[in-house]
Amino acid sequence: MATKKQSTQTNINANPVKAITESAFMKEFREFLNRGSIVDLAIGVAVGGAFTSIANSLVNDVIMPIASLLMGGMDFSKLSIDIPNIFGLHTTAHIAYGNFIQNVVNFLVIAFTVFILVRTINRLNNRHDEREKAAKNDTKKSEQQKSTQKLAQKIIKESANKES
Repeated sequence: MATKKQSTQTNINANPVKAITESAFMKEFREFLNRGSIVDLAIGVAVGGAFTSIANSLVNDVIMPIASLLMGGMDFSKLSIDIPNIFGLHTTAHIAYGNFIQNVVNFLVIAFTVFILVRTINRLNNRHDEREKAAKNDTKKSEQQKSTQKLAQKIIKESANKES
C-alpha cells in the first residue's frame, strides 16, 4: 500500500524538472522576477556600469592630470611604497597608494554626481507634489465657493418668501 508521501516521491523521480519548476519556491522566484523593481534594478546596474566608465575617464583624463600639475607634476598612479619582508625573505610588499587615491577621487566624483541627480529628481518631485496640492486646494476653494453661493441663494430665497 503506497502512502501519499511515496506517491509524491515517485512523481518527483519520474519527472524531476517538472517537480522543480512547479515547486512553491520557483513560483515565488518567478513572481519576484516579474516585479517591476527587478527590471528597474537591472536597468540601473547597466546604466551604472556605463556611468562608471565615464567617471573613470573624467578622473583619469581630466581631474588627475590637473591635480598632478597643481602638485608639481606628480603622477598619482606611480605613488607607491615597498615594504621589505621582515621574516628575512628577499621579497617586498608593493603598496600602490596612488591608485587608492585615484579610486577615492573616482568614488567622490560618482557620489557627487549621484547626489546631484537624486537632489534634482527630488526637487522635481516636490514641485510636482506642490502643483497637485495647489490644484486640490483650488478645487476645495471652488467647492466651498459654490456651497457658499448656494447657501446665500437659499437665504435670499427664504427671506424673499417671508417678505411676500
